Amino acid sequence: MAKATNDMTKMMQDMMASFPVDGSAMQDAFKTSAALGEKLSAVALEAAEKSTELSAKWTKDTITKAGDIAKVKDEPTDYSKAMTDFASAQAEMAAENMAAFAEIAKKVQMETVDLMLAAGKDISEEATSAVKKATTEVTSAAKKAAAGK
Repeated sequence: MAKATNDMTKMMQDMMASFPVDGSAMQDAFKTSAALGEKLSAVALEAAEKSTELSAKWTKDTITKAGDIAKVKDEPTDYSKAMTDFASAQAEMAAENMAAFAEIAKKVQMETVDLMLAAGKDISEEATSAVKKATTEVTSAAKKAAAGK
């Protein structure tokens, strides 16, 4: 009984040794994933930088326009005109800046889609290559096992 168990264990060890696991496929998958993460991070960081610059410029322009309101005017109607001009300038700046934010978002979306499509293609190619390699190795191992009988 013990001899049969030992033979089964030896047979399982021999069988597993005949089908080696390729660790490089896992390493390649990890590298591909890490590269995708790096590229996506670069897209996000660039968008954050541009958004911050846009927000800072908008704030600076608003402060400059607010300074015009605070100046002493000669006539009471000049205060009304200054407020109207400020409101008009704010509406115009808001439209321009919202369009600029939309362009940033659009660029992020396009770059993300491009990266995901490229990553999908790379992953598909890697998977196909790994399956072909595994099929070749399994076929070779099966032929060796059949020849060894």
